[in-house]
Amino acid sequence: MTVRRDFKEPARPRPDLVIGRDELCAGAREQLAGGGSVLVHGPAGIGKSTVLRSLAADYGEQARTVLRCSATESESHLPFLALADLLGLVVDEVADQLPAPQRTALESALTGRGESTLQRDGLALRLAVLSTLRALAARGPVLIVADDLQWLDPASTELLGFAARRLGGTPVQMLCAVRTHTAPQAQEHDRYLSVAPPDTLAVRVGPLPRTQIAALLDHRGYTGLPRSTVRDIHRTSGGNPLFALELGRALVESTTPPSPGEPLPVPTSLRALVLNRLEALSAEARRTLLVASAGARPTLALLRAAGRPNAEAETAQAAALGLLLTERDAPYVRFTHPLISAALYAQASAQERRAAHAALSTAAGDPIERARHLALASTGADPGVAERLGEAAAAARDRGAPSVAAELGLLAARHTPADTTPAADERRLQAAEDALTAGETDFARDIAHEVLARATEPADRVRAWMVVIDAAGHAMAEVDAVFPQALTDAGDDPRLLALVHYQLAWRALLVEGDFDRAREEGALAADLAARAGDRRNELLALAFQAQSETLMGHPDAPVTIKRALREPQDPRVACDHNGAGYARFRWLIMSDQLTEARKTISGLLREVRRRGMVEAEVHFLRGLAETELRAGHCGRALDLAREGLRLARDTGIGEAASAMLTSLAEAAGGEVERALTLAREAVGRAEEDGDVLYLSRALAALGHAQLVAGDAAGTVGSLRRVRELEEGLGVTDPARGRWQGDLAEALVRTGDLAEAQDVIDATRARALRLGRESVLAVLDRAEALARAARGESVPAERQLTSAQDRLAKLGYGLEEARAAYALAGLRTHKPGPTSYDEAARLFRRCRAMPWLRQVETAAVTGAAAQPPLAAAALDTLAATERQVAALVMEGATNREIAARLFISVKTVEATLTRVYRKLGIRSRVDIVRLAAGHHSA
Repeated sequence: MTVRRDFKEPARPRPDLVIGRDELCAGAREQLAGGGSVLVHGPAGIGKSTVLRSLAADYGEQARTVLRCSATESESHLPFLALADLLGLVVDEVADQLPAPQRTALESALTGRGESTLQRDGLALRLAVLSTLRALAARGPVLIVADDLQWLDPASTELLGFAARRLGGTPVQMLCAVRTHTAPQAQEHDRYLSVAPPDTLAVRVGPLPRTQIAALLDHRGYTGLPRSTVRDIHRTSGGNPLFALELGRALVESTTPPSPGEPLPVPTSLRALVLNRLEALSAEARRTLLVASAGARPTLALLRAAGRPNAEAETAQAAALGLLLTERDAPYVRFTHPLISAALYAQASAQERRAAHAALSTAAGDPIERARHLALASTGADPGVAERLGEAAAAARDRGAPSVAAELGLLAARHTPADTTPAADERRLQAAEDALTAGETDFARDIAHEVLARATEPADRVRAWMVVIDAAGHAMAEVDAVFPQALTDAGDDPRLLALVHYQLAWRALLVEGDFDRAREEGALAADLAARAGDRRNELLALAFQAQSETLMGHPDAPVTIKRALREPQDPRVACDHNGAGYARFRWLIMSDQLTEARKTISGLLREVRRRGMVEAEVHFLRGLAETELRAGHCGRALDLAREGLRLARDTGIGEAASAMLTSLAEAAGGEVERALTLAREAVGRAEEDGDVLYLSRALAALGHAQLVAGDAAGTVGSLRRVRELEEGLGVTDPARGRWQGDLAEALVRTGDLAEAQDVIDATRARALRLGRESVLAVLDRAEALARAARGESVPAERQLTSAQDRLAKLGYGLEEARAAYALAGLRTHKPGPTSYDEAARLFRRCRAMPWLRQVETAAVTGAAAQPPLAAAALDTLAATERQVAALVMEGATNREIAARLFISVKTVEATLTRVYRKLGIRSRVDIVRLAAGHHSA
């Protein structure tokens, strides 16, 4: 029997206490019953929590696991408190299902102990939360109940939203409540929907009508009030249930109730009502409650440690007045409503608040909480306070809460005296970098500009400019004006200049698509960093230069890679996807060294998984999948590509690139329609981002999928664009995308033999210069098809046989099988049932299912059926169709046919389309094959 472990409510609310919310609850129940999520919102005191508890009671029984959290304003600055509420009691059930880096990251976040997670890779923690929820959902439905979203700590909020956006298809529902203040049409709740799954239903809780306010007062024991008084309560409260109950309480407790028609003798603000109740407390009890309102999750033990020795008696007095909850065995001191805590804190003097925070700065158990209380208890610059806050920021950073680290870092800067180390601006810049890590780019940019407004130190100014540039992301063109200013501030300092020129290298690549300029800037950055003795940035710049040279087909690439791999190495760079190890892998795979490439990328993948470097793992999974695809291990490549795509979608990193690679793998070993869908997605993303580098790769994947699908014209359209893009980028190495053979083959199928030969000749010249043997063999395969289309069957057969042998020796299993398939197609006019057996065997060995299906179809319809079909069909073509077909058999292009028959090229294309339809074929090559069968008959 499975035992659910969750946070239990103290008592299930009676349905009759949810008054006046039937319609609202009906819509929410329908949404929950359909597997959806619900966000309840409205102003303070309107009854959101009551509705939330009622819905949770109804639907909690249907879930195997119910996870609950509820926050208060005083704890919103402490990282992962809400996460601990949600997962603290259940994480052990599924911990063994998490990868080790994720398990370590989650333990560090929940307990504050263990290795640093964020400094290795903050994505490990996000994925840990996502993996935990998926593992729990695999055992049965999960319901997450979160009250007072507005007070959830930012770290937990970000993690919850990250997981919610990626839980599609899993039985995880969310039921949340958040305080909003605006009218319904203002849509203030929209920003909280990012915490919940897509298509979450937002339900606004509005004021109650007078009859229902009357019913509520009766249920709470405030009976016997005259109708006119109830009317006044409704009018004064505005239909707010909490306000109405406070008014009812005040009237019942009043010794002189008003006469009918007289105004209510109570304050008209809820805060004033609450303060009236607080006046009944003793002075010492009020001080105790003030400490409780300032603390996060206060307990009686904490209050005693904070100098309140009679905390138990004083909190009991507050509970008797309805200010505190009286739950049995409750671990924390909790106010009956957050507004009571807020009113108490707001009413206190500045000196009283500082005294409460000072007491908590020594009593609180969490170092981050202690440091924050110390800051709130202090005024002016204080090196000790600044140091404590800096240490707390480092602790938050290590625990994976960069947004908290940024806030604490700014507090440290404000308390940092002049002429101390680290200086205030250094603390601000660290806070800006923490904000960048947290994805708060606007916040980071604002801090950087604050530093630039007054800083005079070149190092601080350049560091601030780097934050501004990094905050722009791929949209580096938007910060073009920054680069000249950063260069001016760097002066002649080689270390600072190296930072700027490294960013200029990326700008040349991402914005201008200029490989030559990118290479030059990368080389300059490497030389400057070497002069400054900055090995880390030298290694990054060298790796960038090496990757640019590899993609360009530059002869210096091997030398640059060796420079980047020399000792000493920096462990942060060695396994980075922008590091030298990955640059070497790209050079190996482009140089046909598949075995060494697999060894290199497998080693890198193992290491980043051990370290929990998730972003690099996404890149290296793609690299290993690409290697297996080249080797013809299509099933293995497909598994790796799909795993990489899932990880890319989970993290939001490299989705276009992963979709592109998965498209290639699907076209080789999966489903062609899926390949087309993924390729179009990759193209769309690259176009949207203005990323010309990946646009060419995505179009190449689309062209390949179209070729496998039999859409030769579509292939030609896609790959012609790739050719234009790469010429504009300065990419000269045909091993980068390996699309040229596909384009030539598609051009043969569409009858553009002259253009096909031009592609082959131009690519061959570059491949010969660079020694790209596998590219040369694929080009020979394409040229053999062009020869066959011109009727040169014997030399075409010899060339295909040679290409197949060379591809086999190089280890390119799929390309070898494609050559065997083409060779079998040339031999279909020769009798014999086994002409496709070799191709089928090779495709089966590769697990290349789309290709194998083509072979099986050809084996049935090709060798046996084509000659009789040709004999009957060629003779039944119309006169113009026969003329066009005859010229195709001679090897004439569409333009040549148009000139000889005095018709337009479009007419030739339309005529060929009719010929293909009548003969049941797809290309010019098939016309040649049919003609050969006709003549042999």
